[in-house]
Amino acid sequence: MTGRASAGGASGAGAATRKLLAGGVAAGPLYVVLGAAQALTRDGFDMRRHPLSLLSNGDLGWIQIATFIVAGVLALAGALGVRRLLHPGRGGTWGPILLALWGIGLIGAGIFVADPGAGFPPGVVVEEGAMSRSGMLHFVFGAVAFYALIAACLVFARRFHGLGERGWALYSLVTGIGFLVVFGGIASGAASSALMLSFYAAVAWIWGWHTAVLARLMS
Repeated sequence: MTGRASAGGASGAGAATRKLLAGGVAAGPLYVVLGAAQALTRDGFDMRRHPLSLLSNGDLGWIQIATFIVAGVLALAGALGVRRLLHPGRGGTWGPILLALWGIGLIGAGIFVADPGAGFPPGVVVEEGAMSRSGMLHFVFGAVAFYALIAACLVFARRFHGLGERGWALYSLVTGIGFLVVFGGIASGAASSALMLSFYAAVAWIWGWHTAVLARLMS
């Protein structure tokens, strides 16, 4: 860590920084738990066929919309905490920027709702090949968010490697590359139950990395 933070982690930079980091730590569990609860209980939703974004549709769609936005705001808070703690040291410039883009992407994905599709919500008729403006912007914000978080994994892999923390460096590198491979498969339009379930697992994994890194900085 930088000299400012090395005396005691986040506590060395002040209680405000610690609270910001705590917000970032909370973002992942909130997103994963609420998303899983909806995916397992919403009528007609099938994790083997439907991406989580489709949960923003229907009468209960406001739950997933709020999940995107709240998780994004918490991720932004965490990014600010990371900047306060690490800047201008190793990883203290691009790390927070990329984590902030992750948060902004989540907020945008909440504001702009994904189009219904693949039979969800039940009973909604969708014109094949059509994509609304909201659906397109949801896709754009989602892509920005995921690619930013992948890049953040690589920035922190370099940071941890430079500090001699090889376990954390490897964890960050494997997370970033692994998620890129799975996300690339989804983005290519390939459709299979195995790939969709792998994507769910990858999202949970990279959120776990985000939580673990911010908790590490807090300590």
